[in-house]
Amino acid sequence: MQNEESLVQRAKEHDSYALTRHYEDNFDKIYRYIVFKIGDRTEAEDMTQQVFLNAIQSISSYKSKGMPFSSWLYRIAHNQVVDYIRKKAKRPTVPLDDTLPVKSDDPRRDVEQKLELEEVIAAAGSLTMMQREVISLRFAGELSVAECARTMGKTEGAIKALQHSAVNALRRLLSPEAAQ
Repeated sequence: MQNEESLVQRAKEHDSYALTRHYEDNFDKIYRYIVFKIGDRTEAEDMTQQVFLNAIQSISSYKSKGMPFSSWLYRIAHNQVVDYIRKKAKRPTVPLDDTLPVKSDDPRRDVEQKLELEEVIAAAGSLTMMQREVISLRFAGELSVAECARTMGKTEGAIKALQHSAVNALRRLLSPEAAQ
């Protein structure tokens, strides 16, 4: 924690190394969290960039309060997602075909992974808001149960219960037997 505190202090002084380090350490997690919440990879990339721009602009007001720096970034990301959903609800949009970036030499596997992710995102729409948040933070954001509890202001037991019920619900929704 001491290393993180000194890195945050350096970031508050706009030290480029510290800012870059926070960006590199957290970008993928924040991106996965956002893309899981909104289901649009292109928009999630833009929103993730905006999260870090907002963090840089307001880093002087950051206070640890015993929580990791990433919790603060997730709070910024959560607020971005809420704003995005509000704006999207006000104006109908037609999604553009977001193509899957080639990750391997096996295009069939890449397409299968994209379809699986889309199925999970669609099924997650059936979960409660709190269940979706736990799934987003735990799996897309890769937070531990303890970090998730601190970020959401809940006990670890509550997070485990929410995660358990959410995973069971997703399992029922996604299993081939459930469709029969």
